[in-house]
Amino acid sequence: MTKKVVVGMSGGVDSSVAAYLLKERGYEVIGVSLQTFNEKGKDIEDAERVAGTLGIPFYIINVCEMFEKEIINGFVSEYMNGRTPNPCCVCNARIKWKVLLKWALENGAEYIATGHYARIDRLPNGRYAVCNSITAKKDQTYALCNLSQEQLAHTIMPVGELEKKDVRRIAERIGIDVAGKPDSQDICFVPDNDYPAFIKTKMGIQCARGNFVDTDGNILGEHKGIFCYTIGQRKGLNLAMGKPVFVNKIRPETNEVVVGGEDIIFCTMLEAGNINLMGAASIHTGDRFMGKIRYAHAGEMCTVTYFDGDTIKLRFDKPVRAATPGQSVVLYSGPYVMAGAVISG
Repeated sequence: MTKKVVVGMSGGVDSSVAAYLLKERGYEVIGVSLQTFNEKGKDIEDAERVAGTLGIPFYIINVCEMFEKEIINGFVSEYMNGRTPNPCCVCNARIKWKVLLKWALENGAEYIATGHYARIDRLPNGRYAVCNSITAKKDQTYALCNLSQEQLAHTIMPVGELEKKDVRRIAERIGIDVAGKPDSQDICFVPDNDYPAFIKTKMGIQCARGNFVDTDGNILGEHKGIFCYTIGQRKGLNLAMGKPVFVNKIRPETNEVVVGGEDIIFCTMLEAGNINLMGAASIHTGDRFMGKIRYAHAGEMCTVTYFDGDTIKLRFDKPVRAATPGQSVVLYSGPYVMAGAVISG
């Protein structure tokens, strides 16, 4: 019996090639795009056209209301509370996989698939984990850290075994017109990467100005609103200090932004919550992992100093730069994601 798979098609080359590869492997492939904004958009039009070229059925699922509530409103709220969110980590589990898998199972499909550069393996302990793709430059395991065991058990990631250049070559060979389409770099709902402008527009108000202060509480100048800043930021502070200064802490309770020399934004300890156990069935004090504190972070070895299921504390072997509340810390054992959590301090 032919296995049916639903491919989440974003309109880009990766998900398009994923759909092609699965069809070549004998799957019954269905293309689905999630509509997150009121207008259909060029990406969905691209996905629909590719599906036609591949000769597969195509559907659009409107998730605008869910996306607004779960992702956009959460994004704004986090920034207003002095945190720097990672909406992609949240969206993958709460929107993309949740909606696609529900639709797939309701329509007789056993699997969903995406064009992410990652792989999925079942470990000796019986648990599923995402595994680094073969190309470190494009690896996307960090953003998948919140996926559940059920979601992983029903997911296929065909391009995780390929280099990006090979994906584009396949697209060119089969004649799909998104072969040269640039990769998406920004958060999808902030295409110009101007988060403060987006938040001002979304909130309809100007966030209250406040004080830049040093670690001793001395006032150094006026900031434009706490949502304009993130930990480790140097540019755009407009402070005449005679030396570079960096954002060290954001205090929403007093509307202050603490700045200082670069040395103060390094730390060896961090605390995190909202823990999702993936490859690890459990975590214990003394366990060792490689921890990544942001998507582009190369990672640093760390030791668990406390874990109670709700909170995890980590001590890094070497200081890490700008561990930022709201961002994810992802724990790896070799190429496998063992757990993900959200940095709280």
